Amino acid sequence: MEIDDDSVFDSAAELFRAMAAPLRLRIISALCSGEKNVSELLAVISTTQPNMSQHLNTLYQARILGRRREGVSIYYFIANETVAQMCTTVCERIAAEQR
Repeated sequence: MEIDDDSVFDSAAELFRAMAAPLRLRIISALCSGEKNVSELLAVISTTQPNMSQHLNTLYQARILGRRREGVSIYYFIANETVAQMCTTVCERIAAEQR
């Protein structure tokens, strides 16, 4: 299948830009096992709360993540399963090649 629509490539480039940070890939990976709030993400990913929030917002704005409020907590989840599968596949492949 040949794609002849520049908007498709523009959208793909925006998606790749949103994922182009190691911390964002770690966030996506952590959320593959289920939704988590910021505290739960900080327990498994070493960074500051403001930095985590900034990266979560970038992923949310790119529609890679979704979020829902429960009381005072905001829970994040994978909203784009295709992106999650792509990240998992690429990271697993790289890990296997580095062994």
